[in-house]
Amino acid sequence: MSHIHDEKLKKLELIANRLRQHVITSVATAKSGHQGGPLGMADIFAALYFHILCHDPKNPGWDERDRLILSNGHICPVRYAAMAEAGYFPIEELKTLRKFGTRLQGHPERLRLPGSETTSGPLGAGLAQAAGMALALKMKKKTPYVYALTSDGEHEAGLHYEAMLFAGKNKLDNLICVVDRNNIQIDGNTEDIMPLEPLRKKYEAFNWHVIEINGNDMEEVVRGFEEAKSVHQMPICIIAHTIPGRGVSFMENNYKWHSQPFKEGEAEQALKELKGIEAKLSAEHR
Repeated sequence: MSHIHDEKLKKLELIANRLRQHVITSVATAKSGHQGGPLGMADIFAALYFHILCHDPKNPGWDERDRLILSNGHICPVRYAAMAEAGYFPIEELKTLRKFGTRLQGHPERLRLPGSETTSGPLGAGLAQAAGMALALKMKKKTPYVYALTSDGEHEAGLHYEAMLFAGKNKLDNLICVVDRNNIQIDGNTEDIMPLEPLRKKYEAFNWHVIEINGNDMEEVVRGFEEAKSVHQMPICIIAHTIPGRGVSFMENNYKWHSQPFKEGEAEQALKELKGIEAKLSAEHR
């Protein structure tokens, strides 16, 4: 397992903070959209787009690229932010989120935005799509990984478990499923609405290798992905325990911020808090 230098970790943390600021700005400009999940997953997306993924923003259809499937498409503001920071399109375009005719729809659309592997929206479908891609790459003897990013709430969908069975049966060790285990969904706490635990044991029972991490600790995130790449003959599930609304005090762990419009002054307060974190990280980085 490789070692990541502290300086690179700090750089990734700064990028994650920028992604959070982009999420707030784009959702506030759109006057609609999702904030809680995107803020919680910013560290995962920073690690993926700036350290883990094999990809080329100038050639999104490159045959040897890793595939990233966003099953929980509603958290797309953070994916768009990561893609813009990586150079897929201008950062200024983030302000077109959810506007009529934009490439940045409220859920990703494959034919609109190069670099989006699928059109997502129906929760529970992403892992099945990713597993099919992973098997196809195996059949073609291709080496890229397929990353399926999923929400914990969508584990209430039966199709997801069919995909888990399929991947386990076919020993898809080029498939890495990341579960955003933030414990919330639109109506409340997952364990109140439809209990998911013991989640780890469910994946293990379906012949998956499971890694649990703090999804808001960059070092754990990076090491989790590195461990995933060392696994053979089994698909890999990374259960990332995240804080919804991460970085904004009045949003953290509040399921109502799964998606609700900002009231006057709230977006500005959120950005102020995130800029404060950025200043602290920058001072530590110097």
